[in-house]
Amino acid sequence: MMRVRRTTWGTERSTTPRRGRWSQSEIARLRELYGLRDERAIARELNRPVASVRKMAEQIFTAPPHSGPWTANEIADLKKYLGGASTEVIARILGRTPDEVTQQVNELKRIQQAGRWTQEEIAEFKRLYGTRTDDDLAIIFGRTIEAVKRLGARYCLAKDKAFVRKLTGSSATRMPRWGAPEIERLKELYPTVANLDIATALNRSVKSVVSKAHNLGLKKEADRLREMGRENVSMRYKKNQV
Repeated sequence: MMRVRRTTWGTERSTTPRRGRWSQSEIARLRELYGLRDERAIARELNRPVASVRKMAEQIFTAPPHSGPWTANEIADLKKYLGGASTEVIARILGRTPDEVTQQVNELKRIQQAGRWTQEEIAEFKRLYGTRTDDDLAIIFGRTIEAVKRLGARYCLAKDKAFVRKLTGSSATRMPRWGAPEIERLKELYPTVANLDIATALNRSVKSVVSKAHNLGLKKEADRLREMGRENVSMRYKKNQV
């Protein structure tokens, strides 16, 4: 009997991995995800065997390695995949040799800018922080390790538990249990106060605050949601440095 499972959209599909010819939509999705997610995670999403995912990726990224100066687009792509994929995978995607990738990463390590972070940099930093090491973030943003740590602390960011387990084999970032006074304080603050301010007040990460609030069924008040919307729009269009 064929087993099925319910997807996020409420439809059902077979839990038996698909085999045979890949569709264009599957290939397009593989192009989007490869190098940014683990092969097993991609296989689960596409409902394909891991070996099939690996074989198709090798077929897709078959351009012969090229040499010469790195273009700005190549460096941007290198930073995109850095820390999320192995050197071999990055080399395959970029059409470079592993040695060239390693050499370019070493070149990027020498670039360290000072000054304030732009809004665009901060937004990207928040997006990447949970799944990159501080060392990789320093290379990606051309900053010192100290600058990375300061910005992470400023916004009460934390590494994703799955990412930590992947690196160390255990969830080393586990925080203390929430006590009753903390929970009451969270209930008091959450409806009207920004998550960053709550995290600072409770000495927690923003992820921890959001997760606990979700578990408790807490919601932001309508006025606060409208204010957050205005802040997001302002941040999107603001070009000045902070």
